[in-house]
Amino acid sequence: MNTFWQIDWHSVFVPSVSLVEIFLRGTLVYFFLFIVLRILRREAGAIGISDLLVVVLIADAAQNAMASDYKSITEGIVLVGSIVFWDYFLDWLGYRFQVIQRLLRPAPLLLIREGRIQRRNLRQEMITIEELLGQLREQGVEKVEEVKKCYLEGDGRISVIKKESKDHQAKSKKLIS
Repeated sequence: MNTFWQIDWHSVFVPSVSLVEIFLRGTLVYFFLFIVLRILRREAGAIGISDLLVVVLIADAAQNAMASDYKSITEGIVLVGSIVFWDYFLDWLGYRFQVIQRLLRPAPLLLIREGRIQRRNLRQEMITIEELLGQLREQGVEKVEEVKKCYLEGDGRISVIKKESKDHQAKSKKLIS
């Protein structure tokens, strides 16, 4: 029972590994994972179970590369801080510089033009017709022919611009006349 209250305060707060090394490890793994996920992943809508699993497995696999068997809270804080720092700093750079923004977030990808599905772009992003139709239904579109343009945005959301209905066009003409 006596060992329950004995705490090695030195190992709790004093790092056993250089804080610069931990920051460097966190930085390198962050950029590696960022590049891998940026190249390989762009979602259509929401995150799926398999995508969540990939993120969890990557985090677990990367932990050893980042950690170097650290034991103190200080080392953990520095490691998490380095990852948060780079995440925030890249967002800040993207906000300030358009060139960086283009690297961080892909440009919108046209999926439908004038009611015609752009199959090559769907194939490029591995989006099935069923997934696309499901996203259209969520936005109140019943038929592909109703869509003027549909894009896969850089953050994975689908945006839809509907064609104007004939009734709406007729009303607009009356208002202009």
